[in-house]
Amino acid sequence: MNDNVFNYNSQGTQVSADERNKVLRNTYWLLALSLLPTVAGAWVGVATGITQALTGFMGLIVFMGGAFGFMWAIEKNKNSAAGVPILLAFTFFMGLMLSRMIAMVLGKSNGAELIMTAFGGTAGVFFVMASLASVIKRSLEGMGQWLMIGAVVLMVGAVVNIFVGSSVGMMVISVLAIGIFSLFMLYDLKRIVDGGETNYISATLGLYMSLFNVFQSLLALLGMGGSDD
Repeated sequence: MNDNVFNYNSQGTQVSADERNKVLRNTYWLLALSLLPTVAGAWVGVATGITQALTGFMGLIVFMGGAFGFMWAIEKNKNSAAGVPILLAFTFFMGLMLSRMIAMVLGKSNGAELIMTAFGGTAGVFFVMASLASVIKRSLEGMGQWLMIGAVVLMVGAVVNIFVGSSVGMMVISVLAIGIFSLFMLYDLKRIVDGGETNYISATLGLYMSLFNVFQSLLALLGMGGSDD
């Protein structure tokens, strides 16, 4: 009896269970590896203070330009040997961009505890979404376009709030970001499980961005409630 069950990806190509499991396994390994440059980038940023001047509109330009440039390069090279090094360079850049917020949180008396809480919360969200992706039977393909619309609206709101400087606005945006990118995790993981995503570099990029945004949003919320004593 052949236990190698086939699914079909978005191009109508058969994807076996072994192939889907291989993509999922490679994605998890690369995702774990990508956290190392992120931590290194955050440490360099905090230690040198190199990102402290990147505030307001200038910070937004540097972040958006760098992030979208790296993502374009990753997708362009996802089928070549250069894909993984570019992805790891991107995660270092993202850690660097995150260092300004981390430095602010570390300035609080319970800063280290808040960072570990945000990390634990992000890991918990990932575990729940991964578990759901493995047990949900129906396809979630239709959810993708709505999540993308939500992400665009969220990004516009975040840009507006940079100029408005509203603490309430930041809190609302952070809560929405946690919800939207948690669902993005579920969506991306389910696509891998179903055979809709067969490139582990692209899969890692999508999951990394969701993890990054959930962690950043949790850290922002916790930081607003942290102690300055």
